[in-house]
Formats: sequence, structure tokens, C-alpha cells
Amino acid sequence: MRRLLLGAGTALALGLALPASAQETLRLGVEAAYPPFSELAPDGTIKGFDIDIGMAVCERLKAKCTLVQSEFDAMIPALAARKFDAIVASMSITPERSKAVRFSKVYYESAARFVVKASSPIAITPEGLKGKAIGVQRNTIHEKFAVDQFPGARIVRYAKQDEAFLDLVAGRIDASLADVIAIDQGFLKRPSGKGFELRGPSYDDPKWFGLGPGIAVRKADEKLAARIDEALTAIVADGTYAKLAQRYFAVDITPAWGRKK
Repeated sequence: MRRLLLGAGTALALGLALPASAQETLRLGVEAAYPPFSELAPDGTIKGFDIDIGMAVCERLKAKCTLVQSEFDAMIPALAARKFDAIVASMSITPERSKAVRFSKVYYESAARFVVKASSPIAITPEGLKGKAIGVQRNTIHEKFAVDQFPGARIVRYAKQDEAFLDLVAGRIDASLADVIAIDQGFLKRPSGKGFELRGPSYDDPKWFGLGPGIAVRKADEKLAARIDEALTAIVADGTYAKLAQRYFAVDITPAWGRKK
């Protein structure tokens, strides 16, 4: 058995085809609390755009993939601890994160915005949010931006973005800053979001929000990262990406590298 396992590992390292009995397996770290990108379905399965993209990549890699649910702020340490092999969780590519993990190319584009109660007089400015409570998901680009750009506000941190929405509805916070798609489709278009609205400008400065979401692997897994890039390129080129995106989004979120000129 040891000899067979060593043989399979060597074949993977060389990029050779493996027999069906030695199919490559990958564990994908996912959040399952960030609709429409990932969420728990009523039957307990995990669904969403991140999940569909991860599985489409796995199909291209001819790998058997399993999903491992994790809180967002625990994902990079869990990847380093080998609890999974890749993170597919709308994780933006930033210089700080790139010191710890290796990212694939960007796989979608979006921006950040504030959501507030429609009847609220709050202006989305540093002065307008002074003394107000802003809800953000912990250890995200949104937290970092809110702390720096709205120093007079009280920043309330949550393990999951859904928890921030719940507190917004309950009146425990005055506004939340998050990805505009997550706000629109994960909150505003649901019953709980009635009476709330997007407000203020869209934010997408790479200085604060990175290059866009990528799939993260361990720094040493350079070959896996390259293969994931090839798989992403392939699913965009053959139309798979567009079909998956159309299930969730009314706007084009295709990354710049994948758009037709």
C-alpha cells in the first residue's frame, strides 16, 4: 500500500494521469454564510456561486472535491493547518493576505457599499457616520476600510455578514458595509431587507479592497494554483462561467481578463 501511495503522489507531482482508483481529492474551504455566494440550503447542503465555481474548477481538474465549512476569519489558519486544500470564499486578493497564501487569478468583480434603513437620515460621510454604529464582518476588507475611513464611528464586528444584517434589522447598528451583491441579493431582495436601501458611493479602490476575489491555496502549492488558473480560464472560455453567473446575478461580474474585447 505504501508503494502504491508513493506512486500516486509521484504521478500527481509530474502532472501525469492517475488511474480512477487514485483520483486526486481536494478539500475546499467554504463559508456557507454569505449568500448568494455561499449559504446553507434547507436540506443542509451548501450552495451558492462560490460553490458552483469551486466544483466547476474541480471538474476541470478531474478531482474529487469535498466542502469543508469554516468561519471566514479562521480560513487562512485552517488552510495552513491543512484542514483543507483551497479556499473558495469570495476572499479578496490583498498584499497582506498574499504574504500568507497563494491566490489564483480573480474570478469575479464587485464593489462595496453601505446599507441603511430607508427612513434613516444618515449621510455616508465621515461626519454623517460620526457616533453611529457600522456593522462589518470581522477580518475583511470592509472592516479595514471602515476603521480607517470612518474614525468617528463605532465599528461593530461580526463573525458572519448575516449577523450584521440581523442587528441592522433589530436597530442595534445604524449601517453595514459589505459587498454590494451580498447586500442586494443576500438581504435587500429577501423579506428581512424590506425597508432598507443601499446608500452612498460604491467603493472599489484596490488600495483598500484588493484586486478582487481569488481562490487561495498554500504558498508552497504553486502547481495547484497554476492548474486552478488554467481551469478558471477554461470555464470562462467555454461558457460555463457565464451559465453559472446567470443563475445568481443580473449584472456581469466577469473579471476583466475574461471579458470579450
